[in-house]
Order: sequence, then C-alpha cells, then structure tokens
Amino acid sequence: MPKFPPLHKRTRPTGITKSAAPRALGDLLARATPMLSQIRDQNTRQNYWQSWLVEQLPGDLSGHLTGAVERDGSLTVFADSAAWAARLRYALTELKPALQRAQRPVGTVTVRVLPRR
Repeated sequence: MPKFPPLHKRTRPTGITKSAAPRALGDLLARATPMLSQIRDQNTRQNYWQSWLVEQLPGDLSGHLTGAVERDGSLTVFADSAAWAARLRYALTELKPALQRAQRPVGTVTVRVLPRR
C-alpha cells in the first residue's frame, strides 16, 4: 500500500520552487512577448475606435454602442440591439469621409449586434 503524506502537514510537491520575490502583474504584461504585444496593440486600437465613435456619433446613438474592432483594414462596430444597429449603419455611412480622415483609416465598415451583459 502506498504511503501518503499526513494530512496535517503542508508539504510542497517536488519540482515546484518558490520564486525569490513576487512579481507585479503589470511587470509581467510589460514584457515584450509577441502574443502580449499583439493583444496590447489590439486593445489600443479598440479603445481608440470606441472613443472616436462616441465623440462622432449623436448622444442617443453612442449610448447603444457596445464595441468596435479593427482588423486587417476593416472596422466592425457593435450595437446592443438590431434596431440600434440599423440606425448605426445609416449614421456610419454619413461618417464615411471622417472615417477615412481618422488617425487609422479603414476600408470597410460592418455593423453587428452584441448585447450588453
């Protein structure tokens, strides 16, 4: 019968060592690994477009904007319902010249529904 360590003792399994000092999460994310830098860049683009669209759209319409994603020169904008997505689609066609003059010009713009949680 195998021997198990007593339940009252807290032992560390072999092969796992304690690091010298705990690291902050910000320090780990600041390292330039390809995956993290790609995620950070995409997050920066999403925040840029979200704030840009909130500034450009009318107040009632910008309140129903749930997100914006830029990928490969196309912009996907999300609204919280189908009715607001239709209104957003019309408003974005009027903003097409401003979208081309933006800091990050885009080729195509699509609107999709993404309800708030």
